[in-house]
Amino acid sequence: MLDQSILQQVKGIFQALEADYTFRISYDPGREESHQLIEFLNDFATTSPKLHNEFAEVKSGALEFALMKDGADTGIVFRGIPNGHEFTSLLLAVLNADGKGKNLPDEGVSRRIRSLQGDIRLQTYVSLTCTNCPDMVQTLNIMALLNPNIRHEMVDGALFQDEVDKLKVQAVPSVFANGKLIHVGRGSLGELLDKLEECFASTGDGECAVVQREFDALVLGGGPAGASAAIYLARKGLRVGMVAERIGGQVKETVGIENLISIPYTTGSELADNLRTHLTRYPIELFENRRIEETVLKDKMKQVVVKGGEVFSAPSVIIATGAGWRRLNVPGENEYIGRGVAFCPHCDGPFYAGKEVAVVGGGNSGIEAAIDLAGICKKVTVIEFMETLKADQVLQDKVRSLPNVEVLTYTQTTQVVGNGEKVTAIRLKNRENNEERELPLDGIFVQIGLSANSQAFKGDLNMSRIGEILIDEHCRTNLPGVYAAGDVSSVPYKQIVIAMGEGAKAALSAFDDRMYSR
Repeated sequence: MLDQSILQQVKGIFQALEADYTFRISYDPGREESHQLIEFLNDFATTSPKLHNEFAEVKSGALEFALMKDGADTGIVFRGIPNGHEFTSLLLAVLNADGKGKNLPDEGVSRRIRSLQGDIRLQTYVSLTCTNCPDMVQTLNIMALLNPNIRHEMVDGALFQDEVDKLKVQAVPSVFANGKLIHVGRGSLGELLDKLEECFASTGDGECAVVQREFDALVLGGGPAGASAAIYLARKGLRVGMVAERIGGQVKETVGIENLISIPYTTGSELADNLRTHLTRYPIELFENRRIEETVLKDKMKQVVVKGGEVFSAPSVIIATGAGWRRLNVPGENEYIGRGVAFCPHCDGPFYAGKEVAVVGGGNSGIEAAIDLAGICKKVTVIEFMETLKADQVLQDKVRSLPNVEVLTYTQTTQVVGNGEKVTAIRLKNRENNEERELPLDGIFVQIGLSANSQAFKGDLNMSRIGEILIDEHCRTNLPGVYAAGDVSSVPYKQIVIAMGEGAKAALSAFDDRMYSR
């Protein structure tokens, strides 16, 4: 079932395994997928003498396997066949259990994970074609490895449709904790950890131990602007700390990138990996999965406080926290996220095959989403607030040529309508005559752009009407020693190549100011 070239690569990866690992497999021979799972794991086990399979026939429709390390349960379970994008999750489950993975959290985050209390049963419903799902699966598998109270199951929704229907899952990844939905869609380890700390008591050990860290310069954010700033600062010989929710930032969620000059095509995931690789070439201290709780920026020595008992200090701070998906902010939106309201057509589009959906937003991302969805949905309605679409003309021509796509311009979304379980309609207002109506549908994809991640700095820094940090031509803010770069700032045109340049500019400005202030 697995290609020989892939098996050879895995053999090389698993060459240094130290512990013995057993896949404890439970399967129903009545399921046609059972022989595929057995063949898959038999092939996989040939990659190392440290891997073994144990089989148990059951009659309950089971199709799963648990990962055992030296005979002990790791808390990691795969329900389904982890092929496609989830193949990496299986590889990393073994490597991380052996202490050789590349995405293990540092001690500050690990301490918070180990502090979670109670019997925690996590399930992540995924699609094997989803590019965001592996991040969730790998993150929660790590939590299971670090905390014996946690058990995590990856569930291939396509193979357990009855569960998907019962739980009313309409978007992936969907994460459940002890039967309760706690997260839908993209997310970072830090974001998931925050939610689990809200649901489950903590010992408090991770919260009480205050750790002070001091640097010459701090970079807040790990996207293109933050990475560029950190690298330029490190090349100047400064001791640099990077505090970020995740390396790559919003870029990691981009499927294809074709306008990064000198690189004809790459993916967001590849670019994020390359940013990390470049950062590690310099003595930059990376603190990932951190959520900023408080900042003190007016003093000469700035302070940034993050959840988990860490305080970062430096005389220079570059804010490069980027932007996040903008919400509609209408009644019903939050209530139905994951139950008809979605943000990623690539991940969640398959749930709406043969159904009717709307795409809110007429920019490039919205029209690209409509084009993609038109190939699988019965009908797609594009809803644009302005009088004309904002997308590139070539995309507009394409979408208008599709027979199952309707475009509504000068139209405002006023409400997401549902029946308590899922979305049933969207309420619209014609901005020309103010007439309102309900459009029956099954799903709504929100594609209205980004909003600056600047909430942590409100009150200290001057901002635009839409929350962007105001900067001058040198990326300076209104506070000495504080700079902003990339999508969080007021620089026009939110593009990767511009963010990289702005990060470099902010770093050079910070260095010059440091030299001249001595």
